[in-house]
Amino acid sequence: SANAATLTSVDIELSLLVDVSGSIDANEFNLQKQGYADVFSDASLFNNFISKGKEGKIAVNYIYWSGSTQQQEAVGWTLIDSVQASQNFADAIKAASRPFLGGTSPGSAIDFATPLFSNNQFDGERQVIDVSGDGIGIASNTTNARDNALNAGIDAINGIVIGGSSSVKDFYENNVIAGVNGDGNPGFIVEANTFEDFGNAIDNKIKAEIILTPPTTSIPEPGTIFGLIAVAGFGVNSIAKRKYKTILCLNQKDS
Repeated sequence: SANAATLTSVDIELSLLVDVSGSIDANEFNLQKQGYADVFSDASLFNNFISKGKEGKIAVNYIYWSGSTQQQEAVGWTLIDSVQASQNFADAIKAASRPFLGGTSPGSAIDFATPLFSNNQFDGERQVIDVSGDGIGIASNTTNARDNALNAGIDAINGIVIGGSSSVKDFYENNVIAGVNGDGNPGFIVEANTFEDFGNAIDNKIKAEIILTPPTTSIPEPGTIFGLIAVAGFGVNSIAKRKYKTILCLNQKDS
């Protein structure tokens, strides 16, 4: 990692973990990929959400995951500080081909994503992992990965559950989601009952993760953007986390 002094400050470091296990057919894969690309293609994401943050910019990466040894950072950490940068990230998602068609191991995906926060070029007020999937993994592996991520300084893990299965939703609630997104808003789940619903759901979810203050024109009604508009907070934990990352970067530089 770069010297800490050269890290770019952002409002959030957001890691998008996308399920490409065998239960997801080619059409469903394309609907997921298109859903993520559409969010970042839309100029309103930057103009109405990202630009409203304290720093007015975010960092994001995009990871495909399947079985225990099947993870790939398909699009590396990217600074989004303009509409053009957001649309370029969307184009990179569209160009990212499917690498796996295996088992379902969300815990291994979280384990893979966590150290990438410490090795990027960004210093985010919040560090958030966003897991989308339609199946369950091994509970103990997943809860261990979740807890290790929080111990490493990840602020929140949120989930998007696809397919309307109560057992998958329960698995995510009990084993995946955790932490705090900002101002006390806990890790949360968004449901997409079908893959066709995914685009709308992920659009709302990413906006809920990014926005740091409600729009100045009106206060959203309860439930708007899932009632989870995160407000920037400078808690002791996030300060300690940033110091930890600084020390880690300096140590890596010296080694």
